[in-house]
Amino acid sequence: MSEGQKIFAGDDPFDIVRSWLAEAQKTEVNDPNAMALSTVDADGMPNVRMVLLKEVEDDAFVFYTNYGSVKAAELDFAGKAAFVMHWKSLRRQIRVRGIVTREDGPQADAYYKSRDIGSRIGAYASRQSQVLEKKSDLVARVAKYTVKLGVNPPRPAFWGGYRIRPTEIEFWADGAFRLHDRFRWEVDVRVNDWTKVRLNP
Repeated sequence: MSEGQKIFAGDDPFDIVRSWLAEAQKTEVNDPNAMALSTVDADGMPNVRMVLLKEVEDDAFVFYTNYGSVKAAELDFAGKAAFVMHWKSLRRQIRVRGIVTREDGPQADAYYKSRDIGSRIGAYASRQSQVLEKKSDLVARVAKYTVKLGVNPPRPAFWGGYRIRPTEIEFWADGAFRLHDRFRWEVDVRVNDWTKVRLNP
């Protein structure tokens, strides 16, 4: 098996994701866990933005956000989403499509508590996606919540996680002469059985 083929080897696509992410953490200068999250609104208009992948579970990917944001409204409306992770240093990318559910229990509490205090206070202060007339208004709300909540604020009810359970995962690696390697994994959700096919570049 060649070095190029080895990066795609395995019987579990989540193991491959973890392996690629671990490599990216050694080579990417900033945010190796950044992913472009794609959603659609009630009119079918697409939207995309960068978020940070925080957990790779055995069957899902988890990130966190404000439930009052545009992205949250679109996720809740459609119940489906897609994302792509691209690492220029490795010349690889991963594409995922799947079903979305909220993570707003103890797991979300634990992650919120692990964040630095500024980020926790910021979650209270920012009315995410709403119009902000002046930056000073946001700074004032940060100051207010800092005094009000102290050093150990609880996770607000309007902030938590989303879990994407993929129906499809595609791995892509750059190849010579643009003959890239692409493998798509698809799952039979009834039995959680994954199948893999090679795609043309």
